[in-house]
Amino acid sequence: MLEYTFIPTFIKIMKLQERILLFSKLGTQLQSQLAGTELDELLYAAKAKNAWFTIDNLRLSLTAIAHKYLNHTILESFCVAQGIEEPLEQKQVGIIAAGNIPLVAFQDILHTILCGHKALVKPSSQDELLLRYMQMQLFAIDSRVSDYLQFADRLNAADAYLATGSGNTSRYFEYYFASKPHIIRKNRTSIAVLTGEESKIDIANLANDIFMYFGLGCRNVSKLFVPEGYNFEFFFEGIAYWSTVNLHSKYFNNYEYMKAIYLVNREQHLDNGFLLLKENPELASPISVLYYSYYKDIDDVRTYINEHQEGIQVITAKHCFVPTAIPFGASQEPNLDDFADGANTITFLQRI
Repeated sequence: MLEYTFIPTFIKIMKLQERILLFSKLGTQLQSQLAGTELDELLYAAKAKNAWFTIDNLRLSLTAIAHKYLNHTILESFCVAQGIEEPLEQKQVGIIAAGNIPLVAFQDILHTILCGHKALVKPSSQDELLLRYMQMQLFAIDSRVSDYLQFADRLNAADAYLATGSGNTSRYFEYYFASKPHIIRKNRTSIAVLTGEESKIDIANLANDIFMYFGLGCRNVSKLFVPEGYNFEFFFEGIAYWSTVNLHSKYFNNYEYMKAIYLVNREQHLDNGFLLLKENPELASPISVLYYSYYKDIDDVRTYINEHQEGIQVITAKHCFVPTAIPFGASQEPNLDDFADGANTITFLQRI
C-alpha cells in the first residue's frame, strides 16, 4: 500500500482503516438514534425546509445509508474490491449536491473521503440540514475529519468535481468545469419490465420503486414495459396500498394538474385516483404520471434499452431480461458500488 510521503504535513492524516472505522461508527450511531426519538427535532426541521421531505422518507434514507453504506464489513469489502489505496497527494474534490431526495450527495462524500481526498461540498438549500448533521457527527467521532470534509459556497479551488444536475445545469457544469477532471451527471430515470406473470407481491414491491420519495429520484421507476393485452386492473390492485400518497399536498397538486391537462386535451390515459398511466414512448414522466409502452417481443425492450442507455439509471424486472436488471422493490437501496450514471467514482477519484 502506498504511503503518505508526499502529502503536506499540515494535513491531519487518517489512514484508510481509520476512515473506514470513522464511517462504521457513524453507522452504528445512526442506527441507535433512529431506534429512538433523538433525531426527531432534526427530521422535523428538514421537513420544514423541504416540503417534499416526509418524516418517513427521511428515516428511510438514513436507515438505508446506515445499513447499506456505513457497515464495517461492507466498507472493508468495498475498499478491497475497488482497490482503494492511499493517495500520493490529497486533492480537493468539489461536490455539488442535489436536493431532490434526502442525503442524495452522501455517497459522493463517502467515496471521496474513503479515497483520502477532501470533499468540498456545496449543499442544496433543500437538503443542507441533513448533510451538516452528518458532518457534525463525523467531527464528534474524530476531529481530523475537518481535513476531509468542508462546506463551501464557492468551489473554485477544487482540483476535480462531482456534480449532478438537470439537462440545462449539466451543460453549464460541463462548460464551467471543462478545464478540470469532472463527472457531470445528467437527468436519468428508471424503468420496469413486466411479463404479466408477476404476483401481487411483485407489483407491490414495484410500487415502492415508483412511489418512494414521490418519484423524484433518478432510481424511481417512471416507465413500464408491458406485453400487449396487459391487464392493468391487476396492476392497479397491486399498488392500491399507496393510495395515501394523495394525502401529500404537493404530490396531489401534481396529480390534479396532470389529470386536468389530459381531460381538457382529451388525451387517453388510465386513472386509479392517485396515479395516471399514459402510453408514451418517452422515459421520464411527470410526477404522479407513469408512462408505459407495449411490446410484442422482449427483444423489442432490449433494443429500446440499448438505444436509451444514457437516460436509464435502473432496470427492474422479475426475470433477468438484461444482465443489469434488479428485483422489484430494490431500486431505492443502492449499494456502495451502485455508481450513479454507471460512472465509477472510485476509479475517477484515484486518478485525479
